Amino acid sequence: MYDKLIFEISKSGRIGYSFPKTTIEEKAFLDEKYLRKTSPLLPEVTELDVVRHYTNLSKKNYGVDEGFYPLGSCTMKYNPKINEEVASLPGFTGLHPLQPAETAQGALEIYYETSKMLSLLTGMAEFSFSPFAGAHGEATGLMIMKEYFLRKGDYKRNKVIVPDSAHGTNPASASVCGFEIIEVESTPEGIVDPKKLKEVLNDEVAGMMLTNPNTLGIFEKDILEISRLLRENGSLLYYDGANLNALLGLSRPGDMGFDIMHINLHKTFSTPHGGGGPGSGPVGVVEKLVPYLPNPRIQKVGTKFELREYESSIGRVSGFYGNFLVVVKAYAYLLSLGKENVKNVAYLSVLNANYIKEKLKDDYKLPITGPCMHEVVFDGLRSGKATTLEVAKRLLDYGYHPPTIYFPLLFSQSLMIEPTEVESKETLDGFIEVMKKIAREAEEAPELLKEAPHTTVVTRLDEVKAARSPIIKYRDLK
Repeated sequence: MYDKLIFEISKSGRIGYSFPKTTIEEKAFLDEKYLRKTSPLLPEVTELDVVRHYTNLSKKNYGVDEGFYPLGSCTMKYNPKINEEVASLPGFTGLHPLQPAETAQGALEIYYETSKMLSLLTGMAEFSFSPFAGAHGEATGLMIMKEYFLRKGDYKRNKVIVPDSAHGTNPASASVCGFEIIEVESTPEGIVDPKKLKEVLNDEVAGMMLTNPNTLGIFEKDILEISRLLRENGSLLYYDGANLNALLGLSRPGDMGFDIMHINLHKTFSTPHGGGGPGSGPVGVVEKLVPYLPNPRIQKVGTKFELREYESSIGRVSGFYGNFLVVVKAYAYLLSLGKENVKNVAYLSVLNANYIKEKLKDDYKLPITGPCMHEVVFDGLRSGKATTLEVAKRLLDYGYHPPTIYFPLLFSQSLMIEPTEVESKETLDGFIEVMKKIAREAEEAPELLKEAPHTTVVTRLDEVKAARSPIIKYRDLK
């Protein structure tokens, strides 16, 4: 019964609720033109059926509270529940974005103090919390880049350099902002070659987008040379801060020569990631770019906090001032760690990734040797007896969410694993044991991988059809 849709267990006349009688006068009802002509299609079920249906449905989902979630490049980590408790306090959840600033001084102080902490961690001068997500932050940062050159009267700067290892949002965001994309190939070691970079630099290049460590989990060792070349070319350097786990408290983008950056606050700084939100993509800039930050900006005047609009700004990029409760969680998270402990995030995430790399390198092809940072990328099985997709599907049978597969695009069988700093050695050992077992199965019983998964509610889906022709309404099933 509980494998059915809620509409399939619906029976006409069944009731699971009881509304009180209305006290609204007849004249208060909406005008006839705003009313529906037919009743909405809603399931009619008892309260017990509702509870059982959604409880059983929740058990078919997988989340980080259930087990290891090694999704590379996404920081799918456990976040302390106290941060959720803090964000659910009535004084925070009861705020309204239209109330006067003088009645929301506590919220503005949290924004202001979190900005200061992020500036300390990254080397940026100031942050704006207006963007709602990482890609939104990228677009905002690139609009700042464009505004900087327009204000200087430098209208030729219409190109942005992106390495071939970049997140897919980088070229997409640059294109949306009207820039042409120049792609730079990575070296065999998986990093940017300063010589190749120098070949494409000219007076039409506005800037370069780069993440460090990059999506291969490799630190760009030539970053100071890269930033020098861009600076001498009059260009800006943009930092894709989608994942800061490997740097916290140890290294700062500002010290590497970056001018603009965004942070995926909902990855590194304690908000459950995935499912479409909630997100936050604050943008930070060096001092010379502060005037172009989005409106409004929070300023401290004496002991008070104000929201101010500036003429030099690129304008507003969101309706109000970003996703407040995500910032509350980041604020609580940073205060609980303290500056003396935040560096442990970096130490442990790098340690865990290198531990997995060393343990699996005999069974899985390692295209780039040497130390990795927060994540490691394999290029499929050494034996070649199964595809990365088959390995990922088989992992489901053992109760693990698969890592990121087929990204980065530099390798044909990419398998990207990010253990994050919160996972214990015992958890990693269990995952490693299963990965080794799958490698053996690929040679001894390959049909197990080709037909996997065997234990899930559904097995192999037509993913292309699901993406292109999604069924999102019950009526469409009929």
